[in-house]
Amino acid sequence: MIRQAIVSWLQQRPWLVVPVLGLIPLVSVPLMSRQSPPSAVAPSPSVAGSPSPLSSISAAALPDMALVSPSAKPTPSAKATPAPRLSPAPKVAVSPVPPARQIDPRVVQAVTSLSADAVIPVRVIIAQGITSLTIGTSAGGVVMDAQKGNAVYQMPTRSSYQVQADGTTLMMGSIRLPQVVYIEPNPGGITYVGDRGYRGRMVLIANDSHLWAVNHVSMQQYLYSVVGSEVSPSWPMEALKAQAVAARSYALTYHLKPVNRQFYDLGADEYYQVYKGVESEAATTRQAVNSTGGEFVSYRGGVVESLYAATDDIVMEAFQGRGMSQIGALGLAEKGYNYRQILANYYTGTGVARIQMDIE
Repeated sequence: MIRQAIVSWLQQRPWLVVPVLGLIPLVSVPLMSRQSPPSAVAPSPSVAGSPSPLSSISAAALPDMALVSPSAKPTPSAKATPAPRLSPAPKVAVSPVPPARQIDPRVVQAVTSLSADAVIPVRVIIAQGITSLTIGTSAGGVVMDAQKGNAVYQMPTRSSYQVQADGTTLMMGSIRLPQVVYIEPNPGGITYVGDRGYRGRMVLIANDSHLWAVNHVSMQQYLYSVVGSEVSPSWPMEALKAQAVAARSYALTYHLKPVNRQFYDLGADEYYQVYKGVESEAATTRQAVNSTGGEFVSYRGGVVESLYAATDDIVMEAFQGRGMSQIGALGLAEKGYNYRQILANYYTGTGVARIQMDIE
């Protein structure tokens, strides 16, 4: 019970332990070494080739980590502009998540047995440039001023408010709030945007009378939803595992090179990976994520941007055939292939690596 309480508490506050993470390679799986790794034209702001530190993990902990588009000879890419489906980010001179000032050694000790997925944050923009939205909570929570770091309002259990931007401030019902706030739900609570629930914290930003909402959630909880949003939770477990590893690898590329470094990593629609919050979670998707904890597609120590689409035809059209077909992965799983063999079939010449805790 104590460990479960610690895990729940840490998942709400991943920034406390993220600086002590490290990435070390797992023994690579020999994946059809006679073939060259797939190349891909990725609809993303990735930069391939040179090492790039994670935006939320210290560079010192990741000296060799690089973002790699899946090509045999990765070369630097000039892509660094936001994806076309996201509106220009608001220009706000504050950070929505204040950094941790120090790490309690007792906290570090408590997480040594956790999966790294549980403490790597993912920032997903779920609403952008809108005039109003409805915010609610299942178990109450606190609204924090992102700039000053102090509580400005206590949200009661099962509360619901209409939020609007008023110039450079936010109006939550009749309550005036600062320009950037985040809602920290109580332990076990869910924050609702409209009728869709999300784990983690929700950042709200006002700019020019428009709203942005960004969900800060652990990689683990993010993938619980993505796997169930992208494929059916009723699929064979090996197909779900392959989807989990591909989705984690794809998300890591945006964690390394976010669309907007200040506010968000990536979007929530099919242009990136579909993310629907808690409604897409299932026992099978959680099992697939947990059993592949921290594993990602790797090439020469880098994170491969593991592109995928529903069918072979779409993969051929969108990525020149260099990516994973989800229906194809289902077929291979039904034939008895395990998830690593499925990944090997689509991301040739790559290996599987794992994020692990590096506590010193």
